[in-house]
Amino acid sequence: MSTDAHLLHTPLHAAHIGLGARLMPFAGWDMPVQYAGILAEHAAVRTAAGLFDISHMGRIFVHGTDGTDFLQRVTTNDVTALDEHQAQYSLLCRPDGTTVDDILVYRLPEHFLVVVNASNRERDLALLREHLPAGVTLADDTLNTAMLAIQGPHAIAIVQTLTQEDVGTLRRYHIRLGDVANCDAMLARTGYTGEDGLELIVAADRAEQVWQALLDAGRRQGLQPAGLGARDTLRTEAGLPLYGHELTDETNPLEAGLDHFVDLDKADSVAGEALRRIAAAPLPRRLVGLQLESRIPARAGSLLFAEGRQVGQVTSGTFAPTLQRSIAMAYVEPAFAEPGRTIAVEVRGQRYAATTVKLPFYRRPRRRPR
Repeated sequence: MSTDAHLLHTPLHAAHIGLGARLMPFAGWDMPVQYAGILAEHAAVRTAAGLFDISHMGRIFVHGTDGTDFLQRVTTNDVTALDEHQAQYSLLCRPDGTTVDDILVYRLPEHFLVVVNASNRERDLALLREHLPAGVTLADDTLNTAMLAIQGPHAIAIVQTLTQEDVGTLRRYHIRLGDVANCDAMLARTGYTGEDGLELIVAADRAEQVWQALLDAGRRQGLQPAGLGARDTLRTEAGLPLYGHELTDETNPLEAGLDHFVDLDKADSVAGEALRRIAAAPLPRRLVGLQLESRIPARAGSLLFAEGRQVGQVTSGTFAPTLQRSIAMAYVEPAFAEPGRTIAVEVRGQRYAATTVKLPFYRRPRRRPR
């Protein structure tokens, strides 16, 4: 258990201790890494449901009649395309096109909600304030609220027992204002695991009530609390980027394969000119998936070799519990980015064969409606 007095605690910190969670510092917060174990929690999300405390994620509200124009300028995606109660994945970039953070933008009836990575909250706020026009205000609500994610094939059914909302009709990447366990809540059909599910935002002082209600409601369906360890293996299987790994101060969204979330036609965006210039030139590297022949996992920083020289580097790697094989994401030279290329991964001085594959590694199976 972490004892660093300088770490922030989520509103569910006491609940994690009561469940015997292993806590570790993460992005300035004391966070649960695992409860029963990463493999068990990973399996629960893939086959039943897992419940995550993601209150460390930043929650920033944007108010003002010019909020749309403001977010259109500072983000890469087309904010004007958002309908009310719709969400989009987007990025904050510098004028040179490098990535400050990847974010989710939610359009609510009278304002916007921007969810950011915990490690980047302060510098995201600094970037937003740098470009903030008169008449638009920001409200960092991170410490006043809690954010939970319930993910897995039974997640929607579990939440449905605790709400008056018909959450089954809530579309992917949409948000609804409602209630869960008799508490006001924002319910968003988003997630970071490759499974269906919901992310819930509630007042900090109601977090334990909602957390416990979800655990009680989902017990018979196999719901388990899950920590950051399983969250990482799940998102890696789903080929989802993590800031500090696939996205950094030195990377841009185009080489990370996030072209779909970059609107190059925006005339006055902060990074627009740089991203258009990057898009017009050959990319020096591309993000790919790797499947290793060995079960030994490649870790971030592992070097890649082909034709007698270094051609890339691993950004994330793990032994994938669902796939029962070692996988990794990596940046490689474009000549080696096509699926089916053979590359050697160096792990602890030994080289192991790997094959490039198209991301993601895992897609959730389509399930027939009941």
